[in-house]
Amino acid sequence: MKKHIVVLTGAGISAESGLGTFRASDGLWERHRIEDVATPEGFQRDPERVLQFYNERRDQLRQAEPNAAHFALVELESSHRVTIITQNIDDLHERAGSSHIVHLHGELTKACSSQDVELIYDIGYQPIELGGRCELGSQLRPFVVWFGESVPMLERAAELVAEADHLLVVGTSLQVYPAAGLVEWAGPSIPITVIDPGTPAHVRGANVLRKRASEGVPAWVEELRARVD
Repeated sequence: MKKHIVVLTGAGISAESGLGTFRASDGLWERHRIEDVATPEGFQRDPERVLQFYNERRDQLRQAEPNAAHFALVELESSHRVTIITQNIDDLHERAGSSHIVHLHGELTKACSSQDVELIYDIGYQPIELGGRCELGSQLRPFVVWFGESVPMLERAAELVAEADHLLVVGTSLQVYPAAGLVEWAGPSIPITVIDPGTPAHVRGANVLRKRASEGVPAWVEELRARVD
């Protein structure tokens, strides 16, 4: 039976494809307040502003391409069972070809009803306009988990981490909860590898590789596959 590698990815892996991040010194937080564009209250106050913010993100995503780290994770599927749990709302893992992806914070290429978030619509890279309605007649909103909202996929993600044979953490500072708490679900004997050029939060017994995702992930995957061969 193939070993199960669970991969937790964060903004760092997408940044190398040119997508802006919130935490970088020149990132999205420098130009937008979280309260304005990433909370239910912000959407209630100024839905047009919030829709425009995500329309711009969607247009940016349309022009981005998966990088070497995304493709290396696809390659890993030839020798291991791979499940990706991503904090990112982009579709770069899908476009690279990964088979099993859990989106913790929603998906930018989908819209949902502001009345019933379980009414979800694939919109690709099209904008959501003010006045765009769901079948219930309410305004469409981005299918994104905002600050202050529950994370529906968190329990499933925790179950996956708990059953992993190896946990790989890529491109995340592990400072944003509840997602950062997922590493605590890994069994005490389960190896954990962290690939990030910065200084991630301390993870029990982790092997930390301070490299960019596009450099560190392909090298790590090549080494792991060589052991199997």
